[in-house]
Amino acid sequence: MTRCDPVTLEIIRGAARAAQAEMEALLERTAMSAFIREKKDFYTALFDADGAMAVGSDLPIFGDIVGPVAEHFPIATMHEGDLYWYNDCYGSRGAVSHSNDQVFLAPAFHEGRRIGFVMGWAHFSDIGGLRPGSISPDATDHFQEGIIIPPVRLMRDGETNTDLLRTFWRNSRFPTQSQGDTRALMAAVRLGERRLVDMADRFGPDVLSDAFAQLLSRTEATVRAQLKSIFPVGTTRFADTIDSDGQGSAPLTLRLALTRTPDDRFIFDATETDDQAAGPVNLLMHPDVPGMALGLYVLQDHPGQVLNAGGPRAIDEVRLREGSLLAPRAPAPLGLRGLTMMRLLAAMHGLVAVARGGEAPAAHSAYVVIALRGTADGKRFLLSDGIGVGYGARPFADGTDAVYFVAQENYPVEFMELTYPVRLRAYGLNLDSGGPGRFRGGCGVVREFEVLADEAMVAIRIDSVKNPPWGVAGGMNGGSGRAVLNPGTPRERILAPLSDGTMLGKGDVLRIETGGGGGWGHPFDRPVADVLADVRGGFVSNDSAARDYGVVIRDGTPDTTATEARRAQRPPAGLFHRREYRDAVA
Repeated sequence: MTRCDPVTLEIIRGAARAAQAEMEALLERTAMSAFIREKKDFYTALFDADGAMAVGSDLPIFGDIVGPVAEHFPIATMHEGDLYWYNDCYGSRGAVSHSNDQVFLAPAFHEGRRIGFVMGWAHFSDIGGLRPGSISPDATDHFQEGIIIPPVRLMRDGETNTDLLRTFWRNSRFPTQSQGDTRALMAAVRLGERRLVDMADRFGPDVLSDAFAQLLSRTEATVRAQLKSIFPVGTTRFADTIDSDGQGSAPLTLRLALTRTPDDRFIFDATETDDQAAGPVNLLMHPDVPGMALGLYVLQDHPGQVLNAGGPRAIDEVRLREGSLLAPRAPAPLGLRGLTMMRLLAAMHGLVAVARGGEAPAAHSAYVVIALRGTADGKRFLLSDGIGVGYGARPFADGTDAVYFVAQENYPVEFMELTYPVRLRAYGLNLDSGGPGRFRGGCGVVREFEVLADEAMVAIRIDSVKNPPWGVAGGMNGGSGRAVLNPGTPRERILAPLSDGTMLGKGDVLRIETGGGGGWGHPFDRPVADVLADVRGGFVSNDSAARDYGVVIRDGTPDTTATEARRAQRPPAGLFHRREYRDAVA
């Protein structure tokens, strides 16, 4: 086989990234649903000829995408023009982890030789199920979360099985939107297929194959080397907790252990995690996920690397317990698995923080989701909104404010008000939600909706209320989120943070406040000038400045004498902290 030289390797890596970007641009501009077009909940990837992800998106929840298809349609029997499809969580062992996410996969051929695969993955807003949007905290069964598509061949030699598509669209409450999204995703995959063939034309299939092999081995070697630099020989442990499953089980704890053996094997063990939940917070975690998640973390300082299947290969063994929160038995519901996924990713940072004595990011909040459904002007509407949260502070910088999960974005006000029967009354940062620290945790968001429809039902997904994101190295935890109906009026009430079925009427106001990330380092070590800037910028209140940071501000100016006296009462700090210790010095 012809080897790929280092210069050509970088050109191919860039060409693969460009192909991904082009696929995503096509999908974004042609999809019909807001969750794809505006929220940008979609991803793409390129695979080698054997089905290993060679160039992936920076999203650490993927498993073996090609494997579930190959079990039913052997790779050797695939043809040019084929297209495969599935959303079956249990059938793919968690390669796709809730049913709204549709995976389209196509083999690419060059002069009759298979050279790789191309994937397009997107969240479809409604695929049937218990409630509009298909995701509900009330779900207690996977079958209540919409139609399940096992790995199927949607196209053979370029001919589409339209009966499959008509069946799928018939199960959606918004079939026209589903049709548009399907066609956009199919077009994006076909574009990626053409770009992969273009790369083979330009460089030759042997060079392309070797380039993908080098990218995989390079990622594996880099991740393994970084893990060796972080984790000592022995077992590192960390646990994190989600508040509830919405069905009465609370709290639910993830217990992780990473063992480095004397011969430098890495074993990830989550067998002590709590049992699966009755509600839809179960995460069917594919065994590739720990390697993808840790790979994403350690590759941040290596911009020339790509996240691919080399990350999982750096973890020699993954141990899960069937019937647990991370390995539930069918048909346990999975729709809100994102909540548990976010806590899992934070717990990965916790493992690093333990191993490195605090040299790791603090925890982030789980991004918040609401679903507002109803009828306006005689037509159904579904407003699904993922809302930003604060991310944890780092050993060298504040956490990021108002993060919309991974590549997602907010709905612009103009778009939202033109598309849905709502008026956005407020949108800004959630004051004091960032965890106090030498480096402040990122702040969450406030979004306040006025309902213009005569009647609507809302579902809420908020976590980290009872167990807020932890701080590191003396940093305090981030603030909690909440959902308030008709704030500041006699009808004000707090909605359950994981709930569905609340009915709203015209003129009702729903206020969503999201949580922030944990702080890093003792907050009394934050420079006074930085605390003052936080107060002036609307991140921190005067009360929090005095109570949490020891900085007393009067008439917009720090009181030097009072601040020195306050900071002389410096409270103790350990590796991890919850904000509760503030009460002793308030």
